[in-house]
Amino acid sequence: MRHDLEGFPVQIELPVQWGEMDAFQHVNNVSYFRYFESARIAYIERIGQIEVMNATGIGPILASARCEFKRPLTYPDRILIGIRVSEMGRDRFTVQFRIFSQKLQKIAAEGDGVIVSYNYRERRRAPIPEEIRRRIEELEGRTFPIE
Repeated sequence: MRHDLEGFPVQIELPVQWGEMDAFQHVNNVSYFRYFESARIAYIERIGQIEVMNATGIGPILASARCEFKRPLTYPDRILIGIRVSEMGRDRFTVQFRIFSQKLQKIAAEGDGVIVSYNYRERRRAPIPEEIRRRIEELEGRTFPIE
């Protein structure tokens, strides 16, 4: 089952909650973005971005998010959410998400998001700190050219 998340260095597992279902008897689309958010936070924690943000004021801010719904999720189920960085620029990186349904044994959704490096003290965009760039490349097992 995890072969569908191969290449995603950070993976989390979550239960589908009854309250995530809507009147159409499947998980409401808003929940998928919450699943993505949980994976995004796990990735940020894994690379230690919160500590860097506390020290420098420079942290992540979500600029955009997109989801392609492939199969409807329903309660009960457990899902695996994978996240990886697909590209990195001077002041932003793009993450890809994949949601795998254990009940269906198939990919239920895929998406992506753009995360901008933001200086919260100065309230403006900032270059990705070198330490964060290094940690992402180490976790992903590859280097990213600066675009």
